[in-house]
Amino acid sequence: MTHAPRGAEARKLTLLPLIFATFFMVAGGPYGLEELIQKTGYRTSLLILFVTPLIWALPTALMVGELSSAIPQEGGLYAWVTRAMGPFWGFQEAWLSLMASIFDMAIYPTLFVLYLGRLWPQATAGHNGVFIEAGLTLICVLWNLFGSSSVGAGSVWIGVALLCPFLVLAVIAMGRTSHAATAGFVQTDLLGGILIAMWNTMGWDNASTVAGEVHRPQRTYPLAMIGAVCLVTITYMFPVWAISFTGIDPSSWDTGSWVDAAGQVGGRGLSLAVVVGGMLCGFGMLNALVMSYSRIPFALAIDGFLPKAFTRRLPNGAPWVAICVCGLAWTLSLGLSFERLIMIDILLYGASLLLEFVALILLRIREPGLARPFRIPGGIPGCVLLSLGPALLLGVALVRNRSEQLGGISSLAFGLVLMLLGAVLYAGSSRLRRRHVAVAD
Repeated sequence: MTHAPRGAEARKLTLLPLIFATFFMVAGGPYGLEELIQKTGYRTSLLILFVTPLIWALPTALMVGELSSAIPQEGGLYAWVTRAMGPFWGFQEAWLSLMASIFDMAIYPTLFVLYLGRLWPQATAGHNGVFIEAGLTLICVLWNLFGSSSVGAGSVWIGVALLCPFLVLAVIAMGRTSHAATAGFVQTDLLGGILIAMWNTMGWDNASTVAGEVHRPQRTYPLAMIGAVCLVTITYMFPVWAISFTGIDPSSWDTGSWVDAAGQVGGRGLSLAVVVGGMLCGFGMLNALVMSYSRIPFALAIDGFLPKAFTRRLPNGAPWVAICVCGLAWTLSLGLSFERLIMIDILLYGASLLLEFVALILLRIREPGLARPFRIPGGIPGCVLLSLGPALLLGVALVRNRSEQLGGISSLAFGLVLMLLGAVLYAGSSRLRRRHVAVAD
């Protein structure tokens, strides 16, 4: 059980803010699709962006919908795995998610600075970028102290502001039909394109960790997951489809090419708007994920795995100690200059996701009477079949990137060491937990 925030007036996340918060935890707009267009061309990109959500994003969103409505507890994914498989595996789920955050959370401030550098080149000079990234992290920490409802409402406004330039870009682009666009239909690297689409649609389970702060979670989560899948799919496919009318050679696409495409289609004003959108993308994703990840140490502390101080909340429900400590850890990691390492992402995120699907199936077997306001159709066989698509794609990605290196060692070996470290830390944390349980009794 989680502790309720002080004061019955604590505000809750409602449907639309949760949809947009999930949108930022997963996607944050079309930024990041440039390499997909380069590898596969426009038509194949659209096919990948349509099919991949069906076998990757939708199964995960449905799983989150069922488990969040059945077990609407703070910590979400940690609570599910703990209930289904016991405290050891629950701790591993939390550990994998927190370790993944160390590698992920440095990406979004860096994205902000890269786009800011197009407006103010000094932003990327010397150590300026690190100072700006640290300042951005501090702003997100402070914003999160105002509570999840504030982060959710902000996500709506940031999302609308980010997507407006792409709507304008798409409308103008569709009026500029060019026969040269057929050059974009050549397929080059289908598997590589699918993997890029996977990385751009990861993180649906991140929304589950704030379940204790969601209004009517049994009803809100399933609707939010379906709504977010539709929003992400449309905001990915529509701009790519529209830009295919312009005849811009897809082989010329690279990181930041949306800015160049906007300049060609709509001039400098639209180009600057897309630059600002890139900054909003980095900020919005960082802000939403601070909310998500900070609830994991809070839930661990509730169960006694971390010091009791992590359970402290403000009257609005924000776990302020967990938010501040996580913010400090992410700020310190900025100087490590982590790149997005595919192999480590596969191991950490993939292992945690598979644990969640196992929890889904085990809870169907062990607790058939558990109230499930939203239930995946097909019974246990339906849940098993639903998990096969994500498991298959994770396996293919693991094989595809098995030779990736981190410095002088294999990324696979490094990732496995991180995973084994979770078992070691559990032994130490269990002593703290036993004392916690003894005091509670």
